[in-house]
Amino acid sequence: LSIFSLIYGIHTGVISGYWIISASLSTGTSSGTLAIVVAHELIHKKGKLWNLAGRFLLFTVFNPYFYIHHLRIHHKYVGTKSDPVTAYFGETYYHYVVRSISQQIKQAFELEKKRCDKNGKSLFHNYVVLSITGHVVVILLSGYFFGVLVAAALINQALIANLLLEYTNYIEHYGLSRADNERVNETHSWQSDKVISRFFLIDLSRHADHHFHASKPFNELLSHEKSPVLPGGYASLLLPVLIPPLWFMLVNKRIP
Repeated sequence: LSIFSLIYGIHTGVISGYWIISASLSTGTSSGTLAIVVAHELIHKKGKLWNLAGRFLLFTVFNPYFYIHHLRIHHKYVGTKSDPVTAYFGETYYHYVVRSISQQIKQAFELEKKRCDKNGKSLFHNYVVLSITGHVVVILLSGYFFGVLVAAALINQALIANLLLEYTNYIEHYGLSRADNERVNETHSWQSDKVISRFFLIDLSRHADHHFHASKPFNELLSHEKSPVLPGGYASLLLPVLIPPLWFMLVNKRIP
């Protein structure tokens, strides 16, 4: 509904001029929570309908990699060098976001290619390829039927949503590591019990327990005394992350 209102508003002229930029930014913020956070919960469920709903939400923000990478690579290798989603100690968000997205796409594509080759399927059965193809088609059709500004706004809202996703990934695992042969436990992810973060992100902030027990639904996630605790909620840490010296000052001392 949020994305539909963006398309409708621009196409009918209700939203015009510089308001198009602010509308696409606010829609992207909405998509980063209402789409991606909810999609994260849904793709972890075993039911096919829930899974499909999660993938659909990811499609609305033009994300071709999260579904494959999060379930089959991130949860398996979190905290190790094999997981590009785990931010290194001393790594800025700006460096991280480029490294993380590019490597996630690459790893997800390669994993899907192996699956297709094993099952004798063509390249167009590759989930990453299918998703990107679908994204391009949606953008082109939106531009053709509703105008270039609508297509640009859709791309912008998706960009904002995915940058928020990577911001979340960054603060959830920054500087934490484990040995390759060490089982994932409650110390390998940051947690926060701030009420606003818990409410708006459906307990995603209890991330340590999510990785410790990945099959748990959001309403059963717990806090652990041994888990590292973020110095603030997810929203309050956005500005420090964008100012690396401030972020390092707040977080680095907590890691040892």
